[in-house]
Amino acid sequence: MRSSLSHGLAALLTAHFGVSFAQVDYSQYVNPFMGGLGPFEGLAFGGGDIFVGGALPFGVVKMGIDTWEQNISFATLNGGWTPGGLVMGISMMHEHGTGGAPKYGLVAQMPLTTLDDPVNILDNTTYWQERVGDDVASVGYYKTEFANSITVELSGARHAGIVQYTFPENSSEKHVLVDVSHYIPAPGDDHSSQMFLGGEIAVDGAQYTGYTTTGGGFGQGAPFTVYFCGEFDSAPQQARTFRGRNTDPMARYHTFSNGPIGQAVFSAEENSTKTTTKETSGPMNDRVGAVFSFDSSHSDDGSSSSSRAVVRSRIGISFISTEKACSFKDSEIASWDLNDTVTAAVDEWNRDVFSRIQVPTDDESANRTNLALLYSSLYFAHLMPSDRTGENPLWESDEPSWDDFYALWDTFRCTVSLYHLIQPAAYESQIRSLIDIWRHEGYMPDTRSGNWNGLVQGGSDADNVLADAYVKGLRGAIDWAAGYQAMVKNAEVTPYNTFTVLDPSASVKEGRGALDDWKRLGYVSTDNTRCISRTVEYSANDYALSVVAAGEAPDDVAKYRNRSAGWQRSWNPDIESVGFRGFLTPRNSSGAWDDEGYNPAQCGRCSWTSITYEATPWEYSFSIPHDMETVIELMGGAAEFERRLDYIFQPNTSQQNLGANGAAITSIMNIGYLANQYFHDEMHGLPGNSDAGALNSWLIWQMLGIYPIVTQPVYLIESPWFTDINMTINGNATLRITSNGDAQSLGYKAYYVQSVKINGQEWSKNWFNHEDIMISGGTIEFTVGDEPKIWESGEVPPSPGHVNTRLFGN
Repeated sequence: MRSSLSHGLAALLTAHFGVSFAQVDYSQYVNPFMGGLGPFEGLAFGGGDIFVGGALPFGVVKMGIDTWEQNISFATLNGGWTPGGLVMGISMMHEHGTGGAPKYGLVAQMPLTTLDDPVNILDNTTYWQERVGDDVASVGYYKTEFANSITVELSGARHAGIVQYTFPENSSEKHVLVDVSHYIPAPGDDHSSQMFLGGEIAVDGAQYTGYTTTGGGFGQGAPFTVYFCGEFDSAPQQARTFRGRNTDPMARYHTFSNGPIGQAVFSAEENSTKTTTKETSGPMNDRVGAVFSFDSSHSDDGSSSSSRAVVRSRIGISFISTEKACSFKDSEIASWDLNDTVTAAVDEWNRDVFSRIQVPTDDESANRTNLALLYSSLYFAHLMPSDRTGENPLWESDEPSWDDFYALWDTFRCTVSLYHLIQPAAYESQIRSLIDIWRHEGYMPDTRSGNWNGLVQGGSDADNVLADAYVKGLRGAIDWAAGYQAMVKNAEVTPYNTFTVLDPSASVKEGRGALDDWKRLGYVSTDNTRCISRTVEYSANDYALSVVAAGEAPDDVAKYRNRSAGWQRSWNPDIESVGFRGFLTPRNSSGAWDDEGYNPAQCGRCSWTSITYEATPWEYSFSIPHDMETVIELMGGAAEFERRLDYIFQPNTSQQNLGANGAAITSIMNIGYLANQYFHDEMHGLPGNSDAGALNSWLIWQMLGIYPIVTQPVYLIESPWFTDINMTINGNATLRITSNGDAQSLGYKAYYVQSVKINGQEWSKNWFNHEDIMISGGTIEFTVGDEPKIWESGEVPPSPGHVNTRLFGN
């Protein structure tokens, strides 16, 4: 394991960087490595797939290292950083917490102590470096040391980054490689690998500019171009551009994939302060880049010295032009002092994220682990999506522009409801961007990365995002008439088939690929893949349409509410599993059940061509939040429903091997609902990949003691993890959640709710409405104890999408 973050490290870094705040520095409780390790020692595989590096909330730049795992069978390179992988480069763009094929790893540098054989800057292997010692990270800061004794420190701004290299003492050579063709590869996944398609670099003294064009990667995306502008803090002794054949195998592009890897052809070797050089990939998408070589006497203070030399570089990026990239570099990182960028990052995270959920930190009884879980989760939940407003190269619009919705399938359940409360301006901006993508590209995305829609794992989940905002009253500058039309497009127009190798049966880029079945049959049949999970998700999507139609197109409400009950057509009351009867079941297009040998506790590979996606029919049979009344009825009534619900949390009940997605969880309920068991303030801290912060936002809701029901203005009541929670919601309102005790003071069994007051009034329901407390703020007071008590004598949570089951005969 090559990383650590001791509890005293953040405070030490705060002192080192001179960070000071009038209020609490909540960044000190963030563990940037939480989730970096999976169940296998030393490997990220099965862990959180996290990004580690310098970034701002919703920033375009995520500055960090790119690594290569030696055992590609367990490679998880999505976030760039892995616990023990070899360093390939330091780049400016990364995703966070995602599964699937990697994306980005663009605009890279790599410090070198030699260019001599066996180093070949075209082979992408001979200059890779092992890390030694422990990596160090805090909010806005990352540090590592290579086996060749180079120390790398870095930080990030919104569209720019800064990196500082400290070369070893008495090193005779000090080089920085700028590889325009660099990206994170997808070992063993040729159809989803990224491809370098061309680029350019121009060097003028200590500055370089250019662009890189890349395609493929997650979503098998179209080409996109990133412009860059970098400079060093002192003039290099020599700067040479280079060009060489592209030997990476890429279908449908000119490459020399079967030829030997040649050597780079360098430009003239004159002193770069006197000569401007430029290289362009040309029609054969040659690899291009530059090598900057520094005088061995260059030292930190500029004096002549043979001791450790420090080289700094600032780089800006833009999707529009090199001029904008230079402007970002100069305005966002005005200082060559790395500490200044770190301090600015910590300030912004504290002001715009961490301070919006404040809990006691100075009490001796404060639970340090819970503080780390809360503020680390807030941090990871704000790394994506990326706010690229003003940086849309595809069309001109006055609307905001966001990318890296990766994926709404993961984030619509918990993350967007959290944004609604504590990031209302950003959330409104994201929704406006989703609608604008529909205006110009025809569909809202379910995932979007690199200015490209795709992939769709289930339903059209942007519908759920819009409905959740709409039903909770978010209006602002959102064009809701257009938003509803974007939802109708998802519900009524079948997208063209993308014929991807993941699932060649229908589109996986956008929209609802099995829509023809849904409209004709009212369920998704076995003629289509993921028939059960898509039936459930299309039902939820159509309920979402009915919610927005209530205000925008009232005549459509009944249509979509009735369609939202289509899941009932896939409910087979005769299927039995471990003593429970009635489950969602595959059904063919003629109406007959495809139930020979069917076991609802299993789903094969649980992937693109299975009956369900990343969960079993057992789990999907519970997943009808808009009509739990009917679910309870079909499961045999309240008592039998409760017995079945209890069962899915019991250990050793799972019959399905979910591989890395299983995270070694043995219960049917796969997320690891027992948060204390599966979430930890340590490297192996998450039960599976973070999914762009989705798992983290789920944990935040548990810690708050409430839980949102997406597309409904409803929150369920649990019990909080802290005695006092002070939240800033809806821009400037205050929500105060208090408890007479927590697990630290009363013991770990003291989480049973005894009574609740909302705004000072005794509360007898185990849920409340958004308007009760989430608009103008207010108070929730919990009394908890160590024995369970029936305190909720009021009505059960609503089933606003309830449709009488007698409408459908099985």
